[in-house]
Formats: sequence, structure tokens, C-alpha cells
Amino acid sequence: MPDATPAPRDPVTPDGLSGRAVLITGGGTGVGADLARGFAAAGARVVIAGRRREPLDEVAARTGAQAVTADVTDEASVRAMFEEAGSVHIVIANAGAAESSPFTRTTLDQWTAMLAVNLTGVFLTLREGLSRIDGWGRLISIASTAGLKGYPYVAPYAAAKHGVVGLTRSLALEIARSRVTVNALCPGFLDTEMTERTIAGIMRSTGRNRDAALKALTDINPQRRLIRPDEVTAAALWLCGSGSDGINGQAISIAGGET
Repeated sequence: MPDATPAPRDPVTPDGLSGRAVLITGGGTGVGADLARGFAAAGARVVIAGRRREPLDEVAARTGAQAVTADVTDEASVRAMFEEAGSVHIVIANAGAAESSPFTRTTLDQWTAMLAVNLTGVFLTLREGLSRIDGWGRLISIASTAGLKGYPYVAPYAAAKHGVVGLTRSLALEIARSRVTVNALCPGFLDTEMTERTIAGIMRSTGRNRDAALKALTDINPQRRLIRPDEVTAAALWLCGSGSDGINGQAISIAGGET
């Protein structure tokens, strides 16, 4: 029987992730911006990518990250993104978007758009990233609790995030004997701009005020709160740190006990 013991990984340096390079898509706002902060603080060389230059430049100015404009739904753009980023060891597929509508009023264009950015974008990012990692590496997708369960009025989004979890688990098995691990982080409702848009949508569709709309989201979390972006960053850093080699193919919920 072949030896299934993984090859020793390079130890984390005394400076944390010094000498490592990380590419973060959707790096201009929300979780992506906090990931840039956290990985830069850990000593990594950080590259952030997104479609809008202005927020990328703002994050780059605060963190020292390299900013690259890219559209993760476009194969050629993803390839060019990696060319500009240079050598990377860690790839975090964070870019995403959410829309809500009743299922019977969901258009094909809405369905296609949700799958393109939330699933195809992850596929293209991880596929290109894996092809460029030489030796030790980490592939992390930022999914959602919507990838682990259903929510009303966001069927295309939930379907895409379920797809990300399936992609993560399948790829992890495919490359399990390499020095690259693949995992998904699945936060609940986050304290970010995207959730603010969700709150606004609830207010429009139900007539509730902001406090009531926010409560509808926080009540889903047993801790009765939104998840902070830095909690996702902490989990991502853990997956890249010492002792994380056996964490592979996991969809890790960051949701206060939500099931």
C-alpha cells in the first residue's frame, strides 16, 4: 500500500507568513478588505483583486497590498490577474454578490449572474491558482452558511454557494496527497456592506424599519449578532498556519452555532 503520510510542510517563519504571498479576490470591501489587513499584519505579501479600482486603491493604501483589477467571471481576466500578481502560495476566492427575490420572479439573468460570480468565479480562481502553486499552498473559498442550508428568497445564491462547498470537497480529495489543502469558510450574515444591502431589501419588501430588518437577520444566529469580518480572517489565518495540514476539504461554519 502506498505511504499516505503527507510530506512535511515548510514551517511558518517566526514572522508569521513572511515569505508567503496571498491573492485575495473581492479585496476592495468587506471581508476581502479585512483579509488583506490580517494577512499583511501576519507578514505576507498581499495582492487584492476586484472590478473597481477605487476601493482596491483605498485598501492598498492602508495595508501595503498590490491592487489588480480583474473580473473573476472572465477566464482571460483571471489568467491576467495571476500574471500580474506573480508567484502566490495562498489563494482566497472571496469575490461574491447576493440578490434576493421570490423564486417565481427570479429571472434567468439573475440566476446566471449569481452562478457566474459566486461559483464560476471560484472555479476559475482556484483552477488558475492551483496551476501556479509550486509546493506548499492553501486554497480557501469564502462560501456562506447558504452553502450548508437553505434560505428563502435567495435560491440562486444558495445554489451557487452549495456548489462552492461541493467543489471544495471534490478538489480536496483530488489533490489530497499534495502539499496544498482546499477548504471553505462559511460565515453567517456578516457585518459588511453586502448585509446592509440585504437589510435595505428587507425594509423595501416588508416595510419594516432598520432595527426590525436587522433583528430578522441576527435572530438567525444563536448568538444574536452579525459575524465580524475579522472572525473570518482569523479562521483563514489559522488554515494557513502551523498545524493546519490535516484540515482539508472542510466547510467551516462561522455562524455562532447556526444549523
